[in-house]
Amino acid sequence: MKSNTSYVKIAPEVIEQARQMDLLTYLQRYEPGNLKRVAGNVYCTKEHDSLKISNGKWYWWSRGFGGISALDYLIKVKDYDFIKAVETLTGQTAADWAPLSASPIKREPKILLLPPKNKNCDRVTEYLFRRGIDYPLIQECIANGILFESADYHNAIFIGKDEMGTPRYAACRSIVGSFKRDASGSDKRYSFRLLPKESSETVHLFEAAIDLLSYATYLKCEGKDYHETNLLSLSGVYQPKKEIKDSKLPIALTTFLQVNPQIQTIHLHLDNDKAGRLCTAALKELLQKQYQIVDSPPPVGKDYNDFLLSYLGIVRPKTNQERRDAR
Repeated sequence: MKSNTSYVKIAPEVIEQARQMDLLTYLQRYEPGNLKRVAGNVYCTKEHDSLKISNGKWYWWSRGFGGISALDYLIKVKDYDFIKAVETLTGQTAADWAPLSASPIKREPKILLLPPKNKNCDRVTEYLFRRGIDYPLIQECIANGILFESADYHNAIFIGKDEMGTPRYAACRSIVGSFKRDASGSDKRYSFRLLPKESSETVHLFEAAIDLLSYATYLKCEGKDYHETNLLSLSGVYQPKKEIKDSKLPIALTTFLQVNPQIQTIHLHLDNDKAGRLCTAALKELLQKQYQIVDSPPPVGKDYNDFLLSYLGIVRPKTNQERRDAR
């Protein structure tokens, strides 16, 4: 399929937005009549009954290929060219994009596409409770609209809100397998966090939401109030450049510090692995001139959930690899 917009420049963030949407979400929103449930969480399309969709992936068995995103589907199955596929998934036309010779244009804020909510959060609550997370803390997160269970795959959805309380980010994490992905339109400037009731000069950093909740649970077990400080996740491991001095801070942390100029102390609770220690070293070098930096990795285990399980004497509910992937 030939396109007369082949030489149009597409901003990287537009392409990333298009890549974020999974096929099931696309079909539910744009082709509901072409979607058919096979069994449980397995679907196919009415157009191609051998094209199976499960756990965020799809495979066309009669043709011998598959993919992950809706973008893959539109190009490989529907025979769209790349630009038409991106237009379809983002709702923007080529006319909205700057040509190669033009100056960059200002983009509108991302539109967060959340998965449908389940009628309750029972499975996610049970999963997190088995991971040692405090039950009242889980209920508090649900009540505050920063945690819910998706209706399609029963994933745990961790929400990050902006200063106005509007959801801007969502991390989708499987409670049974290795699936993990940010929801389409997620803005990582607003990652999952717990904020204090009153202003605090301290922020605690974690790689993932479950690590953050594990630390909050630990504080509560120690008779301390996690509502007295800022707890911020970085939505995944941060990758510094080879030359640390050339690295940039994680966008979630940069945004948080801009909005909270009162911060004086930053506690780093990153993982006890090569990536976590490298990230810690980079953040210490980049931040130590402006802030007091406290390196506080988990005392036991790879991450703070490992430590919490050890602290509570709970046997790990899954293998290390399954648990690590589920984050």
